[in-house]
Amino acid sequence: MSWGALYAQLGGVNKHSTSLGKIWLSVLFIFRITILVLAAESVWGDEQSDFTCNTQQPGCKNVCYDHFFPVSHIRLWCLQLIFVSTPAFLVTMHVAYRKRGAKKDLIATRGDKPNEDDLESLKKRRLPITGPLWWTYTCSLFFRLIFEGGFMYALYYVYGGFHMPRLVKCEQWPCPNKVDCFMSRPTEKTVFTIFMVGSSAICMILNLAELAYLIAKALIRCSARMQRKKHAYTHPENATKDKAYLQNKKNEMLLSSSTDSSTGKAV
Repeated sequence: MSWGALYAQLGGVNKHSTSLGKIWLSVLFIFRITILVLAAESVWGDEQSDFTCNTQQPGCKNVCYDHFFPVSHIRLWCLQLIFVSTPAFLVTMHVAYRKRGAKKDLIATRGDKPNEDDLESLKKRRLPITGPLWWTYTCSLFFRLIFEGGFMYALYYVYGGFHMPRLVKCEQWPCPNKVDCFMSRPTEKTVFTIFMVGSSAICMILNLAELAYLIAKALIRCSARMQRKKHAYTHPENATKDKAYLQNKKNEMLLSSSTDSSTGKAV
């Protein structure tokens, strides 16, 4: 899947997400995917070719490079972005399922050929994040946090931190002894790595804030629902008074109609 197709797929999620979710998607594409596509190749293109060691032993350079850099940064970040974006598709599939059900109900109500305006309105309608959609959305945020944190830890664990060293000492076979190996442009690679890690941390903060916001709104809705039930339970006379008032108005209307009928007959 190309990055353009990925953006098109996530565009449907953006329409049904909160304001924090829209900010997360902007950070994901502007500060992570765009930078990765435009700048990663120029920064890491010489990652292996300019990795030099002070020995001519055949195979020593390749073995030392594989030992200190077992996974390419670019491939690890691409894998991270794919895993982080995948949970958002759960929301897209849930929304599509709900709208397909609403479309079937509309066709059953209006016939085989419903109004085109109704179908267009159904297609553009934004579903509220409540009920089952709330659970799907919060689960996607939870998995995003797990994947972001997992890949950040993997990057730190595999490379021993986010700082790219200028010199590494290698004594792997078939190197004849402990040799010195040098990385090309370590400062630029360190800055780029810290930028990508910082962007990932910002996305994690946005996901945490959005998760807290959704949970807070759900608690407020539950509290309001409990208050309404409690009010109806503790003041049943209000409901009785309302029913009595409606019955009196109905009786008055019936009485006035019967009086009018009697007057007409008398005339």
